[in-house]
Amino acid sequence: MRGEPRTFDPNFKGPVVNRSCTDVLCFIIFILFIIGYIILGLIAWVNGDPRRVAYPTDSQGHFCGQKGTPNENKSILFYFNLFSCTSPSVMVNLQCPTTQICVSKCPEKFLTYLETQLLYKKDKNSWTYYSQFCKTPIPKSDRTLSQILMDDNCPAAIFPSKPFLQRCFPDFSTKNGTLTVGNKTMFEDGKGKTRNAGELRAAANHINKILDAKSLGMKLFEDYATTWYWILMGLIIAMLLSWIFLILLRFTAGFLFWVFMSGVIGVIGYGIWHCYKEYNNLRGQENSHLTIYDIGIQTDISMYLQLRQTWLAFMIILCILEALVILMLIFLRNRIRISIALLKEGSKAIRYVPTTLIYPVLTFIFLSICICYWAVIAVYLATSGVPIYKIIAPAGQCEHENKTCDPEIFNTTEISKACPGAQCIFAFYGGKSVYHQNIPTLQTFNLFVFLWLINFVFALGQCTLAGAFASYYWALEKPEDIPPYPLFTAFGRAIRYHTGSLAFGSLILALIQMFRIVLEYLDKRLKVSGTRECKTCWLSGPGEVGTISRAAAPESQNNISKFLQCCLKCCFWCLEKAVKFLNRNAYVMIAIYGKNFCRSAKDAFNLLIRNVLKVAVMDKVTDFVLILGKILVTGCIGVLAFLLFTERLPILIEGPSLNYYWVPLLTVVIGSYLIAHGFFSVYAMCIDTLFICFCEDLERNDGSTEKPYFITPTLHGILNKKQLVPQKQKE
Repeated sequence: MRGEPRTFDPNFKGPVVNRSCTDVLCFIIFILFIIGYIILGLIAWVNGDPRRVAYPTDSQGHFCGQKGTPNENKSILFYFNLFSCTSPSVMVNLQCPTTQICVSKCPEKFLTYLETQLLYKKDKNSWTYYSQFCKTPIPKSDRTLSQILMDDNCPAAIFPSKPFLQRCFPDFSTKNGTLTVGNKTMFEDGKGKTRNAGELRAAANHINKILDAKSLGMKLFEDYATTWYWILMGLIIAMLLSWIFLILLRFTAGFLFWVFMSGVIGVIGYGIWHCYKEYNNLRGQENSHLTIYDIGIQTDISMYLQLRQTWLAFMIILCILEALVILMLIFLRNRIRISIALLKEGSKAIRYVPTTLIYPVLTFIFLSICICYWAVIAVYLATSGVPIYKIIAPAGQCEHENKTCDPEIFNTTEISKACPGAQCIFAFYGGKSVYHQNIPTLQTFNLFVFLWLINFVFALGQCTLAGAFASYYWALEKPEDIPPYPLFTAFGRAIRYHTGSLAFGSLILALIQMFRIVLEYLDKRLKVSGTRECKTCWLSGPGEVGTISRAAAPESQNNISKFLQCCLKCCFWCLEKAVKFLNRNAYVMIAIYGKNFCRSAKDAFNLLIRNVLKVAVMDKVTDFVLILGKILVTGCIGVLAFLLFTERLPILIEGPSLNYYWVPLLTVVIGSYLIAHGFFSVYAMCIDTLFICFCEDLERNDGSTEKPYFITPTLHGILNKKQLVPQKQKE
């Protein structure tokens, strides 16, 4: 289980130079998947059309504003009868049961078709203005309203509107607390009915919020335009603070840890004193002698706090916790000192190999490429196909509703006569070919390869950094024996020899993550189906009790399936964390010895098992220091940004005048945290690598002249080992 410890090898001087390609089969599979991914991108590029997302589409499936078409100068979508649209989501999905055409501008005034006919005799320009909102040009308004509505060629009325998301939305406003459209509260709908602004808003109840969001978006843009250089300056300061913090860890790691532990002991001690004080104060008070069992379960928590037994239990628990913390510090003090010494050594390693702090930028570039490629393919796949038209009836009572149709001949078919008012409207893009029927499968493949590539990028970064820091550790005289360009050398070795091994490790993670995504998808589908069953039960008549009773069995089955899903989610979450930890250490072994993934994972696991207490202490100490560093950097920048953007530093510097100060503040805080996380992720990999090398060094060598340690005198002094052979190391 633990494996055999390493033995002394006089020829071992750090990362192996002479190595061969590992996990060739996985490398071939990885390359084939990448080739397939590229081919998928080409196929999607040929069949997809992202203009279908960028441009709105009229009822005939034509793009609004597309160059080289009759709609080139008509970039806005106009709805004939907005009252037919029950919600904004219907309009955004282009499935509102009314005719939609492309126009060059939105209506700016109230006007009905009947009013236009009356005005036509006096002013022919009125019809010219109105006719631009018709499907086809009509020379004059000599048709009756019924003919216009039957032919569906012109709207019965137009209302003042504004373009948003390239669609004409009503120009809602509030006047003296009353909702208006174009400064009117009442208006004619062109069909003989008088409508009010509330009815129009009921047809599109979220449009006003969308327009408010537009105003909010403009204000946010103004704030960013005013503060962009301050934001950039804050991020640069965060980068400098992160660098300084890592360098100073050489001197402050131990201080930070022991101050924190002293604070923990002090807080627990105060809790013990407070519990004893409350326990003593309740002596002699009425009912304070009762036990928790006597009063039973109570919703009022304060009742328990009036019992002496409650405070006695709290005091005992805190005393046990205090004793455990103190005993842990006493018995694990040497391992804690080793962990702190390794933290200091990590600071020195980064100082000698500073190029490692630049590597997160390269990782960011690789991740950006993967994310952009995945998003582009997803969009092209989603927009593949030909226009599909479906029958939509305003009343929703047509037996042919949602069936496919041909808009060119729809008005001549029997369906238009059987369902008066029904329309053949563009619904979505699709097709019946093998490619179109397998688009969901291709989207799944796109997601899986994306996860594989993302994990591969992280694996490549970890292996590269491990190789660079291993070169530092196994240099007998630092920095003289550190090879030139250790980061670039390690990157080249990882790409040239170990792409297959890195792909193997990342494939395991991608499979686990894909399975977790499938579980989340099934969970959502179960919730939707459960909601539908619930609605069916409630919609059942009063005499249909059997329907509800029959629903009880599926409900119990759903509870069992939900429980199993929760168990699976928990198991796969734990499995993902464990695999990430094991992979991380396996990549360190790959960077040092150049073995395949399985052999390296086995060696790393056995090494960690042989040093399990050191591993546990090291992880917790490192996590604490890194979390504290992130909080320190983010907090300092956040406080400075808050004082600046709220104009509370008028003496030192005048802050900008903003609509919402929290916009640039959150940007600076989140950006500072991400920068600190990038720097400290390098430091965490440095500590993991040095720890693996440290454990290997203790097994290989004994500190004698023939088998000298590669560790620093500080680390060696902590160990109760043989005396270290003098080394010319520069502290």
